Amino acid sequence: MIETTSVAQRAIRSHYDLATPFYRLLWGPHIHHGLWSEEDAARRVPQVSPRAAQEQLTDTLAELAEINRGQRVLDIGCGMGGSSIRLARHYGCHVTGVTLSGVQRRWAAASAMLQGVGRAVEFQRADAEAVRFDDAAFDVVWSIECTEHLFDKAAFFQQVGRWVKPGGRVAICAWLAACDAELPVKRQQVEAVCDAFLCPSLGSFDDYRTWMTDAGLIVEIEHDWTSRVSRTWELCDQRVRRLGLPWLAGFIDPAQREFLRHFGTLLRAYRSGAMQYGCLVARRPRA
Repeated sequence: MIETTSVAQRAIRSHYDLATPFYRLLWGPHIHHGLWSEEDAARRVPQVSPRAAQEQLTDTLAELAEINRGQRVLDIGCGMGGSSIRLARHYGCHVTGVTLSGVQRRWAAASAMLQGVGRAVEFQRADAEAVRFDDAAFDVVWSIECTEHLFDKAAFFQQVGRWVKPGGRVAICAWLAACDAELPVKRQQVEAVCDAFLCPSLGSFDDYRTWMTDAGLIVEIEHDWTSRVSRTWELCDQRVRRLGLPWLAGFIDPAQREFLRHFGTLLRAYRSGAMQYGCLVARRPRA
């Protein structure tokens, strides 16, 4: 695991409170990567749109997690509610979304009402590392690109192991440090991403597997989707430059300007192999 001491939780909350309009403008209601097929990802111009690719990531993870109608799902790091709302609308789930940002919570709640699933989805503004739920309260615990922001990932997964029902599943998508990220050149790249994107640490596949196993979960699925998602940052970087967003963001908060300027930093870390994008699905044993 690669760690940094430069990140404070208040900075993460402030970032998402201020950056949510930029996320919506750049990337739509889902603030996570898009997932293209290997063939489409290799094309100069993908046949699948960014919005459809984001929905494809959500749907693929839902299929791997075996999500079914009527299940209770906990969405940790729900952002503007894109995945929570899609799970409620298309899979008939009851979803509880958790976000650190009050702006995102209000945005998500309004979106759910407008899309007719206000009764199936609820959103809480809470710290994912401090929030409490009853044991075995959820059929699925779901998190797309949130665990990067957690300070004690091992303790978080201990909680997750209690929140999910016996036989239930934990579905995670995350930015990952490569297994050899301790090498100086790669470490430097990963630390640059941690600093720019407010990640206290980035774990590897091995780290996530250990945290889940130690929490009593059985890891059943692992996928490296790096080559299928990295186009996300190519497109975002192009849009940032075309719209002149760093200049605009500088009037709101200099930190947002620096954030927008570092999209290429993450893309280079993917391309060099210093970082990966991973999907893991684990199950809590019934016995």
